[in-house]
Amino acid sequence: MAELSDNICVRKAQKTDLAAILRLLADDRLGRHREDTSGSPHADYLTAFDAVSRDPNQYLAVFEQGDEIIGCLQITFIPGLSRRGALRGQIEGVRVAANFRGKGYGTKMLRWAIEICREQGCKLVQLTSDKTRQDAQRFYKDLGFVQSHEGFKLEI
Repeated sequence: MAELSDNICVRKAQKTDLAAILRLLADDRLGRHREDTSGSPHADYLTAFDAVSRDPNQYLAVFEQGDEIIGCLQITFIPGLSRRGALRGQIEGVRVAANFRGKGYGTKMLRWAIEICREQGCKLVQLTSDKTRQDAQRFYKDLGFVQSHEGFKLEI
């Protein structure tokens, strides 16, 4: 566990954190239609959590203040041949609890994630943001991210 500041600690997520993580993922206009937070976590979430936990190229982080999980994100380390074999850090699932938004916690979380990528030897950090999330896009630009590519997704 590492302390960021303002009594915010970051650590690898544990299975007991899953319900809190799902609540964070569901706490926005898009997430509430994608995630299932009714009752105990669905078996699909448990299977996915186990796969992420076992994969050494995954880091699912939770950010806590006291006993409360106030944020989460996932970093995937992607080895590749392009850019002279550069390792990439892919950041996904960035969420800050509603009552902590707009107070600088997201910036601290992303700066921490970027530093973890740097420590792992990544030469590039990338992320995606839904086109309708204008505030998120502004936030990422303010952190120095550049909209350099058009992304495509295919649900199957």
